[in-house]
Amino acid sequence: MLLLGYALAALIGLSLGLMGGGGSILTVPIFVYVLGYDPKLAIAMSLPVVGVTSLVGAAEYWRAGNVDLRTAGLFGALAMAGAFAGARLALFLSGAAQLTLLAVVMLTAAVFMFRPVEGVIPAAAEPVGTGGISLALLLPVAIAVGVLTGLVGTGGGFLMVPALVVLARVPIRQAVGTSLLVIAMNCASGFIGYSTHVDVPWTFLLGFTAVAVVGILAGARLVRFVAQGTLKRAFAVFLIIMGAFILVKNRHVFSAVTHRPAMSRGSGLAWQRPALSLPRSRPEAPKPALSPRASEASRGACTSPPGGKCRSLDFARDDIHAESLVSRWTLRHVSTPLLLELP
Repeated sequence: MLLLGYALAALIGLSLGLMGGGGSILTVPIFVYVLGYDPKLAIAMSLPVVGVTSLVGAAEYWRAGNVDLRTAGLFGALAMAGAFAGARLALFLSGAAQLTLLAVVMLTAAVFMFRPVEGVIPAAAEPVGTGGISLALLLPVAIAVGVLTGLVGTGGGFLMVPALVVLARVPIRQAVGTSLLVIAMNCASGFIGYSTHVDVPWTFLLGFTAVAVVGILAGARLVRFVAQGTLKRAFAVFLIIMGAFILVKNRHVFSAVTHRPAMSRGSGLAWQRPALSLPRSRPEAPKPALSPRASEASRGACTSPPGGKCRSLDFARDDIHAESLVSRWTLRHVSTPLLLELP
């Protein structure tokens, strides 16, 4: 299984080298469904892989003069803030919810790959430089790309490249190289946000990243021999299949939302008050046993010897108050010998 993971790392790097982006979106599914890592740990582990491979790719573009450092600094600073916020926001989401969001991102990326960026603005009509940057639109896009990186561990190049072309008026080749540099910045910021609550297996991760770097260097050498349009359309189909698979695997996220019990009026209460456990009353203490003479005295009978005076208690037995008086009188006088020595 470890060898399979390294082979897939080479595939990620190769796709990055051939297409300039998109391959990194496969990192999290490989960690979760092939190597068996927890979703949250997989997302955190994907950030160094995506960041390092993107940085290597950006270096290749920079040597060719296709990285706009000024735009990368502006866009990257905003995106880094969003990436850190997204990593902290991930604490409030379950791993299944993050994977579901990743599947939606994969399907969206597939749509963008079917519609190449070259068709947005003709290359010949693109002004070089950043004088036409629309900050009002670039600001929310940069923050959104950063939040997406922190939440699902993907670079977001499929959103970044069109934004740089349309909003920052960067030529398409420079947009790809600049986006790779911004992705590396995003991943560094997002990983800092995750670093306090995940335990990363660094030995495996370093090996996986090294293989991915080798793959991206090989892809950069092979890019001139591969038809870009055909490759991206094929990869888009693969993303649709993979996104649908992740949605099916995490379909319980939707069922948990749709089957939540309603608390509508007249349909019964969805919440019931817990039953109260009342303490049992203490058992009554046994009453002291009465002697025969005292028992007769409590009933009003004569207890004196023949010929003597008799003192009777003339109380109504059916009256509750009378019974209470008799009980109190009996308890007070039975225990003393005075009751037995009547005059």
